[in-house]
Amino acid sequence: MAKKVAVIGAGVSGLISLKCCVDEGLEPTCFERTEDIGGVWRFKENVEDGRASIYQSVITNTSKEMSCFSDFPMPEDFPNFLHNSKLLEYFRMFAKKFDLLKYIQFQTTVLSVRKCPDFSSSGQWKVVTQRNGKEQSAVFDAVMVCSGHHILPHIPLKSFPGIERFKGQYFHSRQYKHPDGFEGKRILVIGTGNSGSDIAVELSKKAAQVFISTRHGTWVMGRISEDGYPWDSVFHTRFRSMLRNVLPRTVVKWMIEEQMNRWFNHENYGLEPQNKYVMKEPVLNDDLPSRLLYGAIKVKSTVKELTETSAIFEDGTVEENIDVIVFATGYTFSFPFLEDSLVKIENNMVSLYKYIFPAHLEKSTLACIGLIQPLGSIFPTAELQARWVTRVFKGLCSLPSERTMVMDMIKRNEKRIDLFGKSQSQTLQTNYVDYLDELALEIGAKPDFCSLLFKDPKLAVRLYFGPCNSYQYRLVGPGQWQGARSAIFTQKQRILKPLKTRSLKNSSNFPVSILLKILGLLAVVVAFFCQLQWS
Repeated sequence: MAKKVAVIGAGVSGLISLKCCVDEGLEPTCFERTEDIGGVWRFKENVEDGRASIYQSVITNTSKEMSCFSDFPMPEDFPNFLHNSKLLEYFRMFAKKFDLLKYIQFQTTVLSVRKCPDFSSSGQWKVVTQRNGKEQSAVFDAVMVCSGHHILPHIPLKSFPGIERFKGQYFHSRQYKHPDGFEGKRILVIGTGNSGSDIAVELSKKAAQVFISTRHGTWVMGRISEDGYPWDSVFHTRFRSMLRNVLPRTVVKWMIEEQMNRWFNHENYGLEPQNKYVMKEPVLNDDLPSRLLYGAIKVKSTVKELTETSAIFEDGTVEENIDVIVFATGYTFSFPFLEDSLVKIENNMVSLYKYIFPAHLEKSTLACIGLIQPLGSIFPTAELQARWVTRVFKGLCSLPSERTMVMDMIKRNEKRIDLFGKSQSQTLQTNYVDYLDELALEIGAKPDFCSLLFKDPKLAVRLYFGPCNSYQYRLVGPGQWQGARSAIFTQKQRILKPLKTRSLKNSSNFPVSILLKILGLLAVVVAFFCQLQWS
């Protein structure tokens, strides 16, 4: 008899968890408190309690080839970076392809998840839900928590003396939807994460003046990288990941600083991070530097105090006649349906083995999916988490002892602080390729490069030096997909397809850059032999 699994939430993590349950022969039931799928990526004009909220213009920061699920590539005519409505379209296609909607109970709120009396032997959970005002309860063999972590806004008003005197409008970025109504305003945006930067740029096109306050500074990257390819298809390769792991930390930090300043000098723009040697997640924004050049946005230091109409900053400067303050200060997370002892949250940190499993449970039948912030796309990350979790539930994979898991959590947290710092916004941060490989190793889906070098050297080279996308984890092991190899070799075609909207005459396929490199190499060789002759 198939094990019954409760999946809480029908956002991205919930959808992929449903598919993984079905793939492993489990019997899932998904509880979604709203009327539709998509979670944070489904835009609604009104803000709803208990549901993630985005602004109308949100576009993905990770490209389609690096964000798609491992056995379901996005259509080749889709743009490389997707508007939220286009990404939701992909999720609908995914749900239809694998017939996932039939497992979802919409407009159903999970009230509580509690251990059954015989949990130590059965590992079962009693899940109480509410729909149309009526409560129901059911027993499940396992639970996958996929409720997200962009719901509860973090507004540290105590850190802003005088806020109670401020006569203008202030709100969390979660409340922001579009720039209408902000024409001619003087606006202060507090926070330089992705949301704060996006909102500042968008408002600056209609407002009289926008100020953006940053406590620590930030690196800013564009979505376009070498030769115009999406940034993540260039940055996230196994080769580059290997270099970042084996080179001395001082060298790696210097390389990152050089790379970040290649587009523009962050010091000149007032954005250079206070601790530039911490690998904080960069902001992806193609317009922020130009808006700073226009003077439409001005960078300010930390707000020291607010008055009725002005903001006083730590550097002593004052900006008068502020009409609106937007707090882009992030989120905290909580699980109101779980007992505090199940998933402990302290200082916005959760104690979970590999960011997934509570270590202290007698049975490993509760897992959190998507409660992580990788330096890459969340979608393939959540998918590999769900693939591993469902195999643990099924008994095909096992977890180590509680002591081993606790030690791993301690070491992982120490490494995270060393790499990313202690900021509240970095508590879920992890390296991308390393974490994907770590999860894939658990389920036997990590490619064996030594073997591939002999069997399929062309593929091995592509895997090592090309983009590390989700298809790689369908080449071998459980869930192997016959189309994985083809998807890897045709990804460039899908990247370029939406850009080829104008017919051009055929040009030489031999890039000038390669010719220059060859000539340069020949020049070095000739110089070397000439030096030998003279000596």
